Parts: sequence; structure tokens; C-alpha cells
Amino acid sequence: MANNDHKDDEIKLRTIEDNNNYAQDGTEDEQEIDLLELAMKLWNQKKKICIWCFIGAILGLIVAFSIPREYTTDVTLAPEMGNNQKIGGSLGAMAAMVGIGTNNQSGGDAVNPTLYPDVVSSVPFLVGLFNVPVEDKDGEKKIPLKEYMEEDVRSPWWSFLMSLPFKVIDLLRPSDDEEVDPNKPTDTFQLTKAEDKIVKALRERVTASVDTKTAVITISVVMQDPLISATIADTVVNRLQEYITDYRTNKARKDLEYAELLNLEAKDNYYKAQQKYADYLDRNNGVILHSAQTTRERLQNEATLAFNLYNQTAQQVQMAKAKVQENTPVYAIVSPPSVPIKPSAPRKVLILVGFVFLAFVACSAWILYGQSLVEELKNKKNEEKGN
Repeated sequence: MANNDHKDDEIKLRTIEDNNNYAQDGTEDEQEIDLLELAMKLWNQKKKICIWCFIGAILGLIVAFSIPREYTTDVTLAPEMGNNQKIGGSLGAMAAMVGIGTNNQSGGDAVNPTLYPDVVSSVPFLVGLFNVPVEDKDGEKKIPLKEYMEEDVRSPWWSFLMSLPFKVIDLLRPSDDEEVDPNKPTDTFQLTKAEDKIVKALRERVTASVDTKTAVITISVVMQDPLISATIADTVVNRLQEYITDYRTNKARKDLEYAELLNLEAKDNYYKAQQKYADYLDRNNGVILHSAQTTRERLQNEATLAFNLYNQTAQQVQMAKAKVQENTPVYAIVSPPSVPIKPSAPRKVLILVGFVFLAFVACSAWILYGQSLVEELKNKKNEEKGN
């Protein structure tokens, strides 16, 4: 009896396993059938999908040709490496592998290459670009960059529509701003609304990036005119070099000014002592008195001391000049600025493909789910009305 019960249990287990396998096979078949049904639904509506994709392509072309062309100019700089930056052997290689910054300037320089992007995006630096002369959109005359950013930079047509309500609100709202004199120099401490808008626009168009391992600096300028893009890129490079040079040679230049001041004073004292000694010799030529000899020796010693001091200060001036030259950084322009030929934006092909893909997805979702959902809602409303 026990053996018969055991056989019955085995038969039941096999039956349950067979049922489970059959259920799984049925689910897979249903999923395959569902996918085939979805594909058939889309294939049956291929004409509608083609129409939607064609409409998406038209919209993509409209958007792509509505965006103004942008030209990008890239400049690559390699700054001079200080003595403390030259880490040789395996230690330097390991530091470069883990990304540890080994490019700190000697002497605890506060403005290292990693801070150059902050310098370029700072308000004083960008305001300094306002008066850079550039060509207007017609190429007939030179105008300041500030005027070009205000009048000649174009925007897509939908940006005007989106900003129209805010412009109407600004017209209706009483203005608290005083009239600004156009000839008044820009105050970096307190910018006007128009100046702040230009600074924000330039901050997006003028950027700098630094490779922390190699300290290579890349400056990118994006403008709607290729010549203006190259011109501003060249100006930014020169201004950045001047800024860093002024910072690093500031102490040395002050020491040079002080040494030159001491040298002028020593030179004046030496000439006075020399002239005083010469006048005394002219007045007391041939006098053999001991008092006269003592005075002559004293005046001679004073002239000699004044000359020695003048000579020392002259040497200090030369040393200070050499120190200024030593602290002046040298930048190797790896990739100089050049006028770009092809626009960097907009990428019309990507925009076109994106709109066509979105149209295909939207049409497929409508065919597979949207129509049935709308029909269900209509049926429910009809049932509610019938009840």
C-alpha cells in the first residue's frame, strides 16, 4: 500500500510540472502573438505613420533652419611649467594617473591653471570685452562688441513669442530705472539690466577649460559670425595672458619700482657730493693747510660713499628687472585662433532625425494605445448617458 501511495504522489507531481510547463509555453506564445499583433497594427497603419513622419520632417526642417548658425573657435594654450611642477620618475607618473594636480606654480601661486575658467567667466574680464571692435552684420564698419551683442545677435522666432508676455508686463509695469548715459563707463560693481544680460550671454559664449593632468588650456568662443568668433578668441587669449602676467609679476614690478626710486635718489646724492667736492677743489687749489686737507678728504670720502651706494642701487635695479623677466610666464599656443569655415550649430541632420523619430513614436503610441483609450472613454460616456 505504501508503494502505491508513493507512485500516486509521483504521478501527481509530474502532472503539476507538465501543467506549469504548458502554462509557460502558452504565455510565451501569447507574448509572441501580442508582439505580432502590435506589429500588424502598425503595418496596417503604415500610411498614417508615413504621414506623421513626413510632418515631423517638415517641422524638423523648420526648426533647423530657424536656428541661427553658430561658429566656434577653439584655442589651445600650454603654460610654462615651473620648477616645482617638474615631478620626475615614477612619482610624477603615479600622480598623473590618479589625477592629482601637480601643476601648481612655484612660490604658492594663487592663480593656477585650474582657476583660469573662473577668471575668463568673471564679470571684470567679460566687461573688458565690451569695447573690443568687431564688424557689424553688414561688414561696413567697426562697432563695439557690446553694441553687436545688443543689436546684431539673432534668436529663433519662437524665442520672441515666448518673451512677448514678459515684454508686455514690463511695458505695463512702471519703470524704476533711471536713464543711463550711453557714454558712461561700465561699473563692474553695479551693472545695469542690459549690461548684466550681455555679461550672461558672453559667459555662455566665451568659455575656458583646463586639463588637470597636462594643464593645457582650451578657450572656446561661439559667435554667429566666423570672423567675430576668431577675433574675440584672439582677444580673450591676449587678455588672459596679460591678466596672469600682471598677477605673477606684480610683486617683482613693485620691487623694481622701489629699486629704481632708490637708484634715482642715490644718483642725485652722488652728483651733489661729486659737485660739492669739485667746487671745493676749485676754491682751495694750492692751499696746504691741514684743515683744508681734512675737508678735502672728507668731501672725497662722501663722494666715494655716494658713488658706491649709487653703484649698488644700479645693480639692484638690474636684478629686479631680471626678476620681472623670470616671473613672466610664457605660453605656447598649441592651436592658434583661425576663422572657422563650417558652422558648429545647428546640427540640422540630428534635428531632422530627432523630429522624425519623435513623430514615429507618437504615431505608434496613438495607434496602439491612444485610439483604444479614446474609444473606451467614449463608450463609457455613452453608457452613462444611456443609463
